[in-house]
Amino acid sequence: MHTDLASGIVALDAQAVTESVRLVEQATAADMPRPTPCADWTLHGLLRHMATQHYGFAAAAAGDGDLAQWRLRPLGDDPVAAYRTAAETVLAAFAADGVVDRQFPLPEFKQGLMFPGAQAVSFHFVDYVVHSWDVARTLGLAARFDPALLEAALTVARAVPGGAARLEAGAAFGPQVAWPGGSRLDEVVAILGRSPGWQPPTFALFTRLRFTATV
Repeated sequence: MHTDLASGIVALDAQAVTESVRLVEQATAADMPRPTPCADWTLHGLLRHMATQHYGFAAAAAGDGDLAQWRLRPLGDDPVAAYRTAAETVLAAFAADGVVDRQFPLPEFKQGLMFPGAQAVSFHFVDYVVHSWDVARTLGLAARFDPALLEAALTVARAVPGGAARLEAGAAFGPQVAWPGGSRLDEVVAILGRSPGWQPPTFALFTRLRFTATV
């Protein structure tokens, strides 16, 4: 990883996570069943995944390589508050002195393999740029990132392996999709397998689909 990017990666990650919290805080209980750009997840399922990943990375920052730290956790009666708490946990873990110089065990990525701290934080960073976009699109909002952050996210996104690895079960990102031009954020999400043009179904259509699925 480029030295300048590595030295600033914790601050960039904090910006991405903070933006994800801002967006999640716009959600209500009625929004939790909404479909998201992640085809297998409703908004509730996406938030559960996002919160669990925060706890997994926080554990890894402390050298804990137990795969149990990465198992999905319930969000309880207040998914927004549960997500906020998870985000605060990883922000505190990454803010510790010397975190980028540590070795992170990431058993969900590769059992038994250690990752340099700056690289591990970069994985988390780009994931939460994309997940912020996921939440924003689900709720019909805009994710707000400054240009320098998006340039850094683009650098990290371009370094993510492509090819057959994207088709494996449990792959973090799907195959790259066409990017017809547009914002840097659209380019990042396209590289990492999201369609920049994804829009949520209209409320009426969404309601019909839910009703059909339950009868």
